[in-house]
Amino acid sequence: MARPRTASRFRDNIRIKPDVPAVAAAAVDVRPCAEPGCREEGAYRVPKSRQELHKHLWFCLAHARAHNEAWDYFKGMSEHEIESFRNDAITGHRPTWPLGKRAARLHNSLNGFEFDSAFGGEKRTEPQSPRRPERQVTRLQMTAFDTLGLEPSATLNEIKARYKELVKRFHPDANGGDRGAEERLKQVIKAYGVLRASGLT
Repeated sequence: MARPRTASRFRDNIRIKPDVPAVAAAAVDVRPCAEPGCREEGAYRVPKSRQELHKHLWFCLAHARAHNEAWDYFKGMSEHEIESFRNDAITGHRPTWPLGKRAARLHNSLNGFEFDSAFGGEKRTEPQSPRRPERQVTRLQMTAFDTLGLEPSATLNEIKARYKELVKRFHPDANGGDRGAEERLKQVIKAYGVLRASGLT
């Protein structure tokens, strides 16, 4: 014989969230298509115009497709404006200026080039003489430059020309066999050797 079920005081309250009768889902607001007379849902975003790219219209699939097929970004622009836009697009529509032939010039020197300051900043038109890049030298190299009578920023050609000049000046053959300048000649040769070993010549 089946045992009668005993009523439990926890039967109705054991759930954390008690059962509630199912209710009909509330109507969800649907964005209508921006095309006049269309009753479809506007689920596809398209830009409003070239001048207002940050503003959008919402169309259904069919009207969004038609809008994109008819979209002409360059509509109303002249040939010159289109060509200028294409050239500026290469650099992301950012200002540019020429670089040096062998290396980039200092970023704070425009060397007389004028540019359109559309992004803010100063417009510089006065020419400036290019500065030589500063060279990091050791104390030994600095002594060598002093011996040759040159600045640490001297170029390779200047170092070689100065070395040849001093060798001709202090060589005994150039002084009628007088060896009085021989010590000075040794200093010049040693200084040139230091610069040459450092890769500066």
